Amino acid sequence: MINISDDTTLLAVQGPKAVATLQKLTDVDLSQIKYYTFVKGVFAGKDNVVISATGYTGSGGFEIYFENKDADEIWNKVFEAGAEFGIKPIGLAARDTLRLEMGFCLYGNDIDDTTSPLEAGLGWVTKFTKDFIDKDFLENQKAAGLTKKLVGFEMIDRGIPRHHYEIVDADGNKIGHVTSGTQGPSINKSVGLGYVKVDFTAPDTDIYILIRDKQVKAKVCKPPFYKA
Repeated sequence: MINISDDTTLLAVQGPKAVATLQKLTDVDLSQIKYYTFVKGVFAGKDNVVISATGYTGSGGFEIYFENKDADEIWNKVFEAGAEFGIKPIGLAARDTLRLEMGFCLYGNDIDDTTSPLEAGLGWVTKFTKDFIDKDFLENQKAAGLTKKLVGFEMIDRGIPRHHYEIVDADGNKIGHVTSGTQGPSINKSVGLGYVKVDFTAPDTDIYILIRDKQVKAKVCKPPFYKA
């Protein structure tokens, strides 16, 4: 649960039991809310609650937006409704490992004002049919060809990649850097995202993560790392 403004709180309920849990608390048909859309309705007895079919773990679920004053009551009602399913609270660190297993970009790590959506593999949401900020720059970048791209990778040798660790080739030449990395609890392996030179972006390409000045072997692979 996150306080996102002076008067609004967000509670994310993710996972396969999210619908069954939350449906007990509203007359809104949650199964009819399309992914990345939202409705407003009564939830847990509170009016004007935003119910959004979004989330940041890749496991499906909803985000509930409500007034701060109702936070404790809604929290308790959600966990009462989910008791039969054994739902548990988790924090941002757990959410971060789950989003990384799905290959979801985190702003400030994998994307920021020094990267472009084309470099980050987000060309599918970059439509040149309309005007937008820096459209000319991105069109020129696309025409000229990229020099770096965001890739997923999994560790071959033992080690956990971390944000800002350098990525090098077999000869120790720097070719990029890690933007996100963790030990994936659902896949039981260490994985990460990072920007590398375009010559090293093909799947199964060997790369090396500098961990405590030691070259630790990894290979490029296409996210998501977790496949249901």
